[in-house]
Amino acid sequence: MTDAVVLAGSSKNRLLQQDGQVGNEALIPIGNKMMVEYVVEALKGSGKIGKIVIAGPVRELSNFYRDEPRISLVDQGPSQVASLINGLELLIPAAGQRVLVATADIPLLTTEAIDHFLEYCSAKEGDLFYPIVPKEVNEKYYPGVKRTYIPLRDGVFTGGNLFLVNSSVVRRCAAKAEELVRLRKSPLGLSRQIGFVFILKFLLRLLSLREVETKFSNLLGIKGEGVIFRYPEVGIDVDKPSDLALVRRILAG
Repeated sequence: MTDAVVLAGSSKNRLLQQDGQVGNEALIPIGNKMMVEYVVEALKGSGKIGKIVIAGPVRELSNFYRDEPRISLVDQGPSQVASLINGLELLIPAAGQRVLVATADIPLLTTEAIDHFLEYCSAKEGDLFYPIVPKEVNEKYYPGVKRTYIPLRDGVFTGGNLFLVNSSVVRRCAAKAEELVRLRKSPLGLSRQIGFVFILKFLLRLLSLREVETKFSNLLGIKGEGVIFRYPEVGIDVDKPSDLALVRRILAG
């Protein structure tokens, strides 16, 4: 069984919070449920998932999950990485145990996608597995949905909001991961970290998926793999009003 952590901290997107009249994105109503409930239900439906920890607004969520023995709550941290560490401290996983991590803003996530991802990763060695969805798959199932795409030699991809990680590497990777996230909007700072040649190859669309895996594995001191994934729901995250309107329409049936 694989335990899971759901990252349900606020992302400071005030437009979304105002739309739902709540103080945290995870609590935004979609139909008769909160957004985070869809993610938790997808996890609960999997026979491969054991315990579930939600790192988020404990006070608001406690009434909903008080009688759920598999589900525990822990306060969110100041960042997603800090929230993950909080979740792991509550889980206390065995050394080397893998943990599935999902954000609360992917309400279209399905149990089938979770099972498929875990089944694939179970046959692989590595510390981090991250799903990437081909652009053509995304546009086939969700035409017109705006996503951020990364062009590589292998294809054009968007990232998912789900990953499987070796719990033993999280703490030692935390500072570097935080730094890379912080520098993502600073081309100069980022180039100092990952190298000008790497960035140039990216801009010229000459990078392969294997090169990206190798670069970030070396930066973090782990073995990571990008998993080409055919379940676009893992990447349909709600981070703007148009996304919220889309998932409300889809989940309304």
